[in-house]
Amino acid sequence: MPANHTEHIRGRGVNGEFTNLGIHNVGQSFRDLASEPLIEHAIQRHEGLLANNGALVVHTGLFTGRSPKDKFIVKDELTEHTVNWGPVNQPISPRHFDQIYAKVVAFLQGNELFVQNCVAGADPGYALTVRVITQLAWHALFARQLLIRPPRSEAGPAAADFTILFVPGFQADPPTDGTHSETCIILNFTRRIVLIAGTGYAGELKKSVFTILNHLLPEEGVLPMHCSANMGRDRKVALFFGLSGTGKTTLSADPNRFLIGDDEHGWSHRGVFNFEGGCYAKCIRLSREQEPQIWNAIRFGTVLENVNMESQTRKLDLDSQEITENTRAAYPLEFIENAVLPSVGGHPSHIFFLTADAFGVLPPISRLTPEQAMYHFLSGYTAKVAGTERGLGKEPEATFSACFGAPFLPRQPSVYAHMLGNNLRLHAATCWLVNTGWIGGPYGVGERMKLAHTRAMLSAALSGDLDDVPVTPHPVFRVLVPQNCPNVPSEILDPRGLWEEKSAYDRAAAGLSTRFHRNFQKFSAIGRQILEAAPVV
Repeated sequence: MPANHTEHIRGRGVNGEFTNLGIHNVGQSFRDLASEPLIEHAIQRHEGLLANNGALVVHTGLFTGRSPKDKFIVKDELTEHTVNWGPVNQPISPRHFDQIYAKVVAFLQGNELFVQNCVAGADPGYALTVRVITQLAWHALFARQLLIRPPRSEAGPAAADFTILFVPGFQADPPTDGTHSETCIILNFTRRIVLIAGTGYAGELKKSVFTILNHLLPEEGVLPMHCSANMGRDRKVALFFGLSGTGKTTLSADPNRFLIGDDEHGWSHRGVFNFEGGCYAKCIRLSREQEPQIWNAIRFGTVLENVNMESQTRKLDLDSQEITENTRAAYPLEFIENAVLPSVGGHPSHIFFLTADAFGVLPPISRLTPEQAMYHFLSGYTAKVAGTERGLGKEPEATFSACFGAPFLPRQPSVYAHMLGNNLRLHAATCWLVNTGWIGGPYGVGERMKLAHTRAMLSAALSGDLDDVPVTPHPVFRVLVPQNCPNVPSEILDPRGLWEEKSAYDRAAAGLSTRFHRNFQKFSAIGRQILEAAPVV
């Protein structure tokens, strides 16, 4: 049988990988299939359709995004004193986990299952082996494209560091299982198992792996980061932090630089390494002109989630949000031109905090002191606007997510912030705050920053062209604003000057400063120097 075609084993599974998990009488299992047979299975099983460009188009069902209120961590001796328990890291008892797990195992009897043996972490010194077992072929393809694919072997690893069971067809019973709904995402660090049930949204798999690494790696002296990373021809590395919609993936996929990764990285004593082997790009309103590398990556082998497609021509409508605003493309890193493989680099020389400030207050680019960098890292600010999320009104809504990734941080945010501060001092990286949002007024009045201008500012920062440019401290946020920048109109750099009514800008700046202070109250014990880096009240 050709190596790239269907490889399946009936009954007991491969090397005991099912029996060790208590799963017996599997109908059929398919291990480490390549992309082509996985796509064939997905089509034959009516899980998805091919678009006219060859990408596999799938719908994730009821859930088109993560279900944060349904995510739990098993609270036991291992996690009781290491996890920051609360609304983000909700505890569930070992008894409830065992009960749900037994039900899942019973549910899987007689099912076809797809197995992908993957790796998380491009640095072999910190790599985590992950075995993903799924009900659906396209979920196995997603795991294959998003995680790192180890060299093909006949047997695969005898045991994995973690096992993920992705079972969208199973639904929990909240009254007896201790969950909030029929959906549950449960991480058990003692048993090294993740259960994902009652949802078809594949991002739960990706973010579960990230959560695992966010818990494990700090103990090894590695800072896990929710950021993209790229490298110049001079091999200098840049990191891009930012919440959804700030341009993290778009700006790191720069044709003039080499992409290390688009979302999750570790920073060790050796440098930066990607956790993943692929990219998970938002593709709503994607255009060939603005984002050519991502556009060209959407082809055969790519998984497109919830993208609208014309039934007869199979032509994609990337502008449509009929299903969701959160349309996604999952593809392997090698689909991006100039990708760094293996995806590792040295210590970063520049760090960019991206924010889409819908209040029109923050400057397009400004330099941060190390203390300001830690303050803005802990703040993790951006703003949501109408159309990006259900229930939002006409006014922008400030969003703060500690370390630009609060939903995935099992430990106290201060743990990650202090690690960042230590790395900044040790490696002398320059930090910048970049507003990819609105200028000249708030959302609905001002205009969105032009991508070309943002790219020009980043290029100037990375090349050193801003190093000796005179700077002006912002009157409220006190960040250092360059007075000029190559290929960018100077007036754009002054956010207040662009507002027609200067007093309205002052009120908006004061209002945003108040929001920052209100959010930062929970970090009152972080240290005096960081607290003094806050904006003026």
